[in-house]
Parts: sequence; structure tokens; C-alpha cells
Amino acid sequence: MLAILLALVFFSNCQSHNNQPVTMKTPDTLQNRPPAVAGTFYPSDPVEIQQILKLYFAKAPVHNSDSEAMAIISPHAGYVFSGEVAAAAFSQLDPQKEYKTIFILGSSHRNAFAGASIYSIGNYSTPLGAVATDLETAQKLAVENTVLAFDPQFHKSEHSIEVQIPFLQYFLKKDFKIVPILLGTQDPLTCQLIAKALRPYFSTENLFVISTDFSHYPAYKDASIIDHQIADAIVTNNPDKFLNTVENCTRKKIENLATGCCSWPSVITLMYLTEEMSGITYKQILYKNSGDSQYGDLDRVVGYYALTVLQHKTGTVALTDSDKKELLQIARTTIKTYLQESQTASIDVESLSTSLLSKAGAFVTLKKAGELRGCIGHFEADKPLYKIVQQMAIAAATQDYRFDAVTLSELKLIDIEISMLSPMQKISDVNAIRLGIDGIYIKKGSRSGTFLPQVATETHWSLEEFLGHCARDKAGIGWDGWKDKDAEIYIYQAFVFGEKD
Repeated sequence: MLAILLALVFFSNCQSHNNQPVTMKTPDTLQNRPPAVAGTFYPSDPVEIQQILKLYFAKAPVHNSDSEAMAIISPHAGYVFSGEVAAAAFSQLDPQKEYKTIFILGSSHRNAFAGASIYSIGNYSTPLGAVATDLETAQKLAVENTVLAFDPQFHKSEHSIEVQIPFLQYFLKKDFKIVPILLGTQDPLTCQLIAKALRPYFSTENLFVISTDFSHYPAYKDASIIDHQIADAIVTNNPDKFLNTVENCTRKKIENLATGCCSWPSVITLMYLTEEMSGITYKQILYKNSGDSQYGDLDRVVGYYALTVLQHKTGTVALTDSDKKELLQIARTTIKTYLQESQTASIDVESLSTSLLSKAGAFVTLKKAGELRGCIGHFEADKPLYKIVQQMAIAAATQDYRFDAVTLSELKLIDIEISMLSPMQKISDVNAIRLGIDGIYIKKGSRSGTFLPQVATETHWSLEEFLGHCARDKAGIGWDGWKDKDAEIYIYQAFVFGEKD
């Protein structure tokens, strides 16, 4: 068995050419898809599967209860090579959560076809038992979207989806249904169409599992460099940057490199789903390659990365228009009360929505005739949102060292803006910063400074200017201080709304 597993780590991702779509067939009876790679990519004995998965999950990072994974990226090689990394990805899920549907996206290694094949004629089986397919959703997607309505027989011998399922069966404590989607396309525009079809289902009640390995066949050190470059591009949540990085890796003519990301169409489909969503953070969890396995060598390796797409429970709160209006009124009332009585206005907490009682970081910005009049914020999601807004409203009006305190008479001339923050993410490459989308926080020793995302839009600064002004004017470490080795740079996103909206 090990000989077979060893061979499979270098399974080619080359596809045969079969670009003709086939009309979706709906059988009179269910046709369950039997396991195709049990005994090769992973054990065929249920007890052995559970034993090996138990070992992998014992090493996996602990799930962070302050965040909720909307998607994970997990490798699909033989378990002896990539199982530990895959377990690290699945460990980011809440094992007690009851998902409505789990969408599993993988790219075909054996057939190329125009679009994706959605398995909608039966359930998916592994040695651990049959997993129910959400037939209603699968068939609806297949009927309504030509790009998904292809012959499900493309699934017959493909491993990329199947190998993910035992991890779900072992780790999740609640029953679940899946929608298996096998991509045959290598066209980014087609991936955009697939993402458009799936967008209504991308929510916290569902889960998306993206199946992919990273680099194929370079030497160990080359693989590590390439794979980290690809992962860094993914966490920017910028599909164009990701695609360019994949293409650039190929252009470098690195010895034995066949691809930087074997199932990049599945990955970019996920990124097309998330690129314009606020409050979404990609996080790198664990990296290894086949050279780290006792069965791999260092001359030709395959890279494996676990990543997750997070929506933070305490860092990002979904606000209705009513919530935003009430939060802005709380800020204004709080400032007025403080200026009149030197105390914080009391709030009827019982009347507040769950969102306003949820924990989140926020900035409050004051503007007068379009000019900044005060801005102070709090990054940590350690207090209810309404309370953070109250505290920051008072601070912006009275404690911003750049301005005199706001007077009661001028309050009516001031517009209030609130920026609700996502958690900060440390970056190693400033090119990951998206001007107008990402805020920056620069820290060096005891000094630090930040710019909200909208600053870059309002000033029309270049990336160099955005970083330089923050380092010099906010952190006080000089124009080029952000370049110092001991300087740390973080990015975050802000959901911005104001009284003028």
C-alpha cells in the first residue's frame, strides 16, 4: 500500500482534453458515487482511517472560538504526505456546528471540460459510510446554470473531492450534506461565472471546502519559496494578484516546476466569491511539503498549505440600516451629553439589537465642512460595539491631540462617521495592501500609528506615500521607518458608514 501512496504524491495534474459539455442526466433512482481512491490515497479500512485521522488532528492547531470559518483550503494528496496539513485546515471548523450544506470544490486531474460538473444524482461514499448529497441544491444549481450542468461521470475516478470527505466525517459531530463540484475549466472568466452561481450560498450557515495542492515537483527549498508566495497572494483576497503570482512562478523556469498551484481554478473561484465582501480575512494555518514526510524525498516535492477564510464573531458584525442609524445617534447623543454634563449618556441596553451588543473594534471620525475634526478608535474587539462607539465618540471630540475639544455650539456643524473594524492581520509583503480597502497599522517598539482604509482614497496617495505618512506622521518613526526589520505592519478592513450616507 505504501508503494502506491508514494507514487500518488507525484500524480500528474495534466488533463485529457474533452471540452464538449454533456447534458445533465437525472436518473430515476439514486446513483451513489462509490469510493475510487480508498486503499491508495487513504486507507480502505474504517478503523485504520479513524486511527490515522486521530493522530493528525491531535497535532492540529486549536480552533479559535472568536472566529468562524466560512471556507477552508485543504490539500488532496495521499494522507501520509498531506494528511497533517489537511487536518490543520479542518481543525479550524467548529466541530459542533450544524452546517446547512458543505460545498466541496476540486479541479479535475483527468478530464478538461468547459465549466464544472456538479454531482447531483446521488450520495458520495467513503469507507466511513455514505455522505448525503444536498440533491435539491445540487440539482437546482445544475438546472439553472449551464456552467455547472455537465455529466457527473467526470467524478467517477477523481480524487480531489473524495479525499476531503473522511476529514469531515471524522471531525464534525453533526450530520451534514454536501454539494460536490468538480471544475474542468482553466478559464478565469468561467470561474467568475461559477462563483456568481454559488454566491447566494456563500454564508455562515454553509461551508466551502477548496481542494488543492500547491507547487508540483520542484526541489524542497524552491517549493517553500513558491508556496509561500502563492499563499501570500491568496490572503490578499485579490484574484488578479493570485493569478499573476501563479503565472509568474511558472515564468521563472524553476527546475522541475510543473505548477505553483495545481487546482488554481478552484482557489480563484473562492476568491471571486470573497473579493468584495467586507469583514472577510484569509489566514494561513500550516505549511508542509512531501519532503517533510518520512516517505518523501527533497529533490522533487509537492507543496501543501492549509488556509481558512474567517468571519470573526467578535470583530465583524452584520449591521442593518436601522442598526447603523441607531449607532450614529448613540454617538451624537453621547458627545452632546458629555459636553453638557461631563458624563457618558445612559443607553437602554434592552432595546439594542444583538449586533450592537456584539463585540467589535471601531473608530469614530468627526468632520466639519468636510475637514477632519477628530478621529480616535479602538482595535480590540473586547467590548460591545455600542459601548466602544460611545467611548470613541467622546475621545474623538475631546481627546484628539491634533485639535481643540469640540464645543457644544459647533456640534451641529459636525458630521459623524463610524468605521467598524475587522481583526488585524500581520503581513510580510506591503504589496498585499489594497489601497482604499485595507487600513494599515505600523508598530515599532513602543511606537505605533494607523490609517483607516478611506485615508488612501481621500488623499489619492500611492502605496509608498500611504506607508511613509503613517510611519512618519502617525507612528513617529520616520518616513522610511516602516522598512526597518523590527517594524511590524498589519492590515485590517473597515465597514464605514456616516450621517451623510
